Amino acid sequence: MDYLQGLNPSQKAAVEQTEGPVMIVAGAGSGKTKVVTCRVAHLIHKGVDPFHILVLTFTNKAAKEMRERIIKAVGAQANNIWMGTFHSVFAKILRVEANKIGYPNNFTIYDTDDSKNLIKTILKEMQLDDKLYNANFVYNRISSSKNNLISAAEYLSSPTIQAEDSSSGRGQIGQIYQTYAQRCFKAGAMDFDDLLFKTNVLFKEHADVLYKYQNRFKYLMVDEYQDTNFSQYLIVKKLAAINENICVVGDDAQSIYAFRGANIQNILNFETDYPDLNVFKLEQNYRSTQNIVNVSNSVIANNKNQLKKTIFSENETGDKIKVSRAFSDNEEGKITAEAIVQERSISGAQYHDFAILYRTNAQSRSMEEALRKLNVPYKIYGGLSFYQRKEIRDLIAYFRLVYNPNDEEAIKRIINYPRRGIGDTSLERIMIAANQNNVSIWDVICDASKYLDARNSTAVSNFAIMIQSFQTMTQSHTAYDLATHIAKQSTLLKDLYDDKSVEGLSRYENIQELLSGIKEFSEREDIAERGLDVFMQDIALLTNDDKDKDPNADTVSLMTIHSAKGLEFEYVHVVGMEENLFPSQMALSSRSDLEEERRLFYVAITRARKKLILSYATSRYRWGSLHSCEPSRFIDEIDPQYLELEFKPAPKKGDQSFFGDEQRSPWQDKETISRPQGIISKPKTTSILPKAHIPSEGFAPSDTSGLQVGMEVEHERFGYGKVINLDGNKSDIKATIFFKELGQKQLLLKFAKLKIVK
Repeated sequence: MDYLQGLNPSQKAAVEQTEGPVMIVAGAGSGKTKVVTCRVAHLIHKGVDPFHILVLTFTNKAAKEMRERIIKAVGAQANNIWMGTFHSVFAKILRVEANKIGYPNNFTIYDTDDSKNLIKTILKEMQLDDKLYNANFVYNRISSSKNNLISAAEYLSSPTIQAEDSSSGRGQIGQIYQTYAQRCFKAGAMDFDDLLFKTNVLFKEHADVLYKYQNRFKYLMVDEYQDTNFSQYLIVKKLAAINENICVVGDDAQSIYAFRGANIQNILNFETDYPDLNVFKLEQNYRSTQNIVNVSNSVIANNKNQLKKTIFSENETGDKIKVSRAFSDNEEGKITAEAIVQERSISGAQYHDFAILYRTNAQSRSMEEALRKLNVPYKIYGGLSFYQRKEIRDLIAYFRLVYNPNDEEAIKRIINYPRRGIGDTSLERIMIAANQNNVSIWDVICDASKYLDARNSTAVSNFAIMIQSFQTMTQSHTAYDLATHIAKQSTLLKDLYDDKSVEGLSRYENIQELLSGIKEFSEREDIAERGLDVFMQDIALLTNDDKDKDPNADTVSLMTIHSAKGLEFEYVHVVGMEENLFPSQMALSSRSDLEEERRLFYVAITRARKKLILSYATSRYRWGSLHSCEPSRFIDEIDPQYLELEFKPAPKKGDQSFFGDEQRSPWQDKETISRPQGIISKPKTTSILPKAHIPSEGFAPSDTSGLQVGMEVEHERFGYGKVINLDGNKSDIKATIFFKELGQKQLLLKFAKLKIVK
């Protein structure tokens, strides 16, 4: 049992407790993946059939890593474990059982773009204002309903929901939801949320099917349990009802996905469902320095709603956590980029050892500009993935149509691409004919001469014949051969090849890359089914954490903190540590929202192995206007003994300066920084951070044409200062000013807006 070697006592106890309900509370960097894989290996070693083990994860990447580790421990039999994301596992079950709830086994899986396009079509047909009924808003409303197991019929019949929609001026959402559900059903399609929603329907309406899988999965393990929503919670609870051999693993301190339906109460109240629960706490952090762990503990201690644990590290003490102040978001980018270059020069680190984390995607702009100026290579995560590119989606739409000709979104996407004389008017006639005759769009296309005039029907019939010819090849050709044939015969490949622009060449190369990926898939020996339809399902079920990431690329990583969950870096910069930005202004109205923001900060802190740098700006452009900013309350929550402040202090007592003898350095200022009013207000504490300057009453810029060295001035944001040098010609004079709170700064006089004090 070599797999048990190297486990600490808490990890070993969690691994060996295989029977009954178990909860493993795994702190950041505590070896969670190692424990999960060892526990599965231990089950198999004890004689449990791998076919009876179900392991649910939130990313394919996590499932792949776990399976590889288990294979090393117990051999190839680990391939028989049911392991994957919630969506991939239950999509697999639905492929077998879908006919019981009226769906074809070859149903299409709509991704977010497919769903939103269908919603836009419905809005247009219903003649609704697409600004009021924004497709994103409607999609999220439907998604939230499904995650809470509210069907379209229940949505429409709920007085509370209807009153809420009516009060917002969106009283038609229920009807949109109902039409959307009907159209998906008619197209033989399920969206991402349906994979869980329909599984719940299947288990509720067909007790025999539920019983079958309850007996199939005698041992359940759920990773990242704090991220489960109500729909996922109910599926897991039903499957575990007979044997109750359920093990959930997670960390309530890293629950950060409430915005997409995750319910932290699932892990906080797990003992309520299973009173005889065995709880194991993994509290040793193997990832980070002691200082980083201590900082994370001091921050998360401010949350009331949590499972108590004491995370510790036996690693080196490490550097203190640096706090940098910038005067603007652009300067923050400059400071961050320069710090990365300097650290790399001193320590010999690689670019991929660095990450810049931010609360919102918009913050990447100033970081990108600063990195580009210093020729620092970087990559933004969370942007457009490979599989979301138009040319890739176009070819995959052909694949989808071959296996499910009723896929309405696929038809609309490629019926006239490449151009074949079937314009928008012809497509509209096809859709009208389908609705009037209560048949599918594909039925109309296959019998075009019956529904369309001769001029339009020929092109439509030729399209149908082409798709049907592809369908005849699904059983006799490999995934790669079929995909290549479709790419060529549809003339999509030629259309891209003929475009000799840089963009056209890039799109052609992307298609070649997709075909190469399909070839690799079709030659895999570790899976039994290697058809093109299986490849498409794998693509449809990719999560954001699985897409288009090259771990070997030597680039600085830029991403939101949400995207960084599960990752780790030697050096982490968390930027934009300002009130109303982080924590978000939208999170200040309730304790639960503020605590989630604090958990998000905890996740950011615990991504760092060696060094953590926090930064904030005293001013930032937002929505086109310049706003003064205050440091985040989260910085104040860190025990000052673990911090190192990098910004320049004011002159110390006794210095000969016009500021006088009573001035103190910024971090000696004991006054409380004011906070936005709201339900949650921070108790008065001693702040270690300088206050933003409040302009004097009636502040107005002076005529600075006669400005001289030695004069005292006031700047609207930088405060009071003394001119120590003037340089340049008449129209472009630069003033070097020593400011009370900020130290020395150089300003262009014609833009500086200074008030001469004396």
